[in-house]
Amino acid sequence: MLKKFIWALVIVVGIAVIGVAGYAYYLYDSVKDTAENIHEPIDPEREKAVPKPKVNDKEAPEPISILLMGVDERENDQGRSDTMIVMTVNPKEESMIMFNIPRDTRTEIIGMDFDDKINHAYAFGGTKMAVETVENFLDIPINYYVQVNMESFQDIVDAVGGVTVDNGLTFSYGGYSFPQGEIKLDSGKEALAYVRMRKQDPKGDLGRNERQRQVIKAVIDKGARASSITKFDDVLNVISENVKTNITFSEMKDIQSNYKEARKELETFEVEAQETYINEIFYYIVPEEERNKISDRLKEHLNIKSTASESDEAA
Repeated sequence: MLKKFIWALVIVVGIAVIGVAGYAYYLYDSVKDTAENIHEPIDPEREKAVPKPKVNDKEAPEPISILLMGVDERENDQGRSDTMIVMTVNPKEESMIMFNIPRDTRTEIIGMDFDDKINHAYAFGGTKMAVETVENFLDIPINYYVQVNMESFQDIVDAVGGVTVDNGLTFSYGGYSFPQGEIKLDSGKEALAYVRMRKQDPKGDLGRNERQRQVIKAVIDKGARASSITKFDDVLNVISENVKTNITFSEMKDIQSNYKEARKELETFEVEAQETYINEIFYYIVPEEERNKISDRLKEHLNIKSTASESDEAA
């Protein structure tokens, strides 16, 4: 009789994806090998200096934050983080928050001492600089990151057998037609076309970000049903070849066990930003009030004292 082993693995597809799946005991070694192969600390010294949340505490697991990066890698070029999604998970509240940081957001690039588009941080200094720039922008710690090669997006959607989304805008793109309403994206190519369209969307990048989050949630929900994933080997191969994360195999198991109920309550929102040109370069400018509002909401979700509460105490 096969003993079931439940595990969690954060998958991100340019966009990023969290998928929770049930695997039989005989797959344990393959899953463990895959997790060890994709494990890559942000920075050894940082890992020692910044303790991670207690995800293994069954009685009181601590909230966690994750930066999901879809990286557009190019030959002889480190590439850029084409998609940056911040996710916070509070196991006690059984809830998650997920939102995109627009890639053209102008902010200080930590380690470079100048302002630039936030997605350039990865090009300048890899994962470490990207993570620390997002931490500075939001004034919260980033506990985990998951980086995925954008080109693997199609493979992951194919591996889970397609996804269903609620489309709010009728459009055609990449040879596919997408009517308004609930639609099934049968293949990875179709899903990629669905999330890549931007120019026909009145909301531009923000509309595209919304479709990205739809696909992420759809993969989360489908991945939570072990019976819906039949291509286990395909999933492992795609992950092994295209994903990097500082989440260890042990932490994946603990997150699955202690945080799985949080996926049922997902809050998403858009960052309110102003379009502008500086030296003929397009940027999104996030007002300080908006940034503080987001930061305070995330701190509340992560059980961290917010700027507002600290000001109240000082008064």
